[in-house]
Amino acid sequence: MAIKHNQQIPHNHFRKDWQRRVRVHFDQPGRKLRRRNARLSKAAAVAPRPVDKLRPIVRCPTIKYNRRVRAGRGFTLTELKEAGIPRKLAPTIGISVDPRRQNLSTESLSVNVERLKAYRARLILFPRKLGQHKKGDATKEELSGAKNTITSVKASLPIVNAEAGFTEIKKGDEPSPVEGGAFRKLRDARSEKRNQGKREKRAREKADEAAAAKK
Repeated sequence: MAIKHNQQIPHNHFRKDWQRRVRVHFDQPGRKLRRRNARLSKAAAVAPRPVDKLRPIVRCPTIKYNRRVRAGRGFTLTELKEAGIPRKLAPTIGISVDPRRQNLSTESLSVNVERLKAYRARLILFPRKLGQHKKGDATKEELSGAKNTITSVKASLPIVNAEAGFTEIKKGDEPSPVEGGAFRKLRDARSEKRNQGKREKRAREKADEAAAAKK
């Protein structure tokens, strides 16, 4: 309850002793060293493979952030198909897959397909067993030159934001306006697509009635 007049302060206790419960972070240098050692040990354990997977380029959601691009969860099945990579093979060669994601534009599809092709061209597949080469494995020449392998896909194939620039054009180069207005054109096209079946049926019935009347 709020105090309305010059009344006595409520009997609250302010003896929390927060100095004893405060959290300090004096272990940051030690944690930094532990994280670095963990990264090095992980890289040594999976060598010569990279420690991370290949991620797609996606747009950030909402109008506020969609000018930026970032790494997505995984590639779509359409992107893998266009790049010629089987969906079951992709996770085994370091490519993340997200079957729920969909391509809503040709731009995103083409960008990620080129990313997959660039990764596939640089990929060196070691045989599972020495001396037993299978289809898709690297040749002996490629294996002999595979000393300078990378430890991070993120560093070798970075995701870079394209500069959002614009260019000026002359007034005479402007496109001619749509006759009747662009909005009317879109509404007519939408109506034509929705009512196409009804209009075709009506035209057939009218033609049948005209043919019956001639008989």
